[in-house]
Amino acid sequence: MSPPTLQDGMVVMPRDEFEELLARAAERGARRALADVGLDGEDAAHDIRELRGLLEAFNAAKHTAWQTVVRLITTGFLLALVAGAVIKLKVFGGGQ
Repeated sequence: MSPPTLQDGMVVMPRDEFEELLARAAERGARRALADVGLDGEDAAHDIRELRGLLEAFNAAKHTAWQTVVRLITTGFLLALVAGAVIKLKVFGGGQ
């Protein structure tokens, strides 16, 4: 690794060395971020997979809940229509 040089008040270094420096800095930052949220160590991959599984289960439950709400509303609407038709047609002999 050659020492960086100064050119017009800016530090100049070869592109491959700069990219290597960026890669190391990014890796350190990622490791620090994972450590800050407690996802470092040997169980990190397992923990992340478990979190993804929980998120998928939550999304599936949310989807099912919306389907249930739509079905309840539809069923209620259809029951109201049938009840209205029964009353209108006097199916059970009520009224005159």
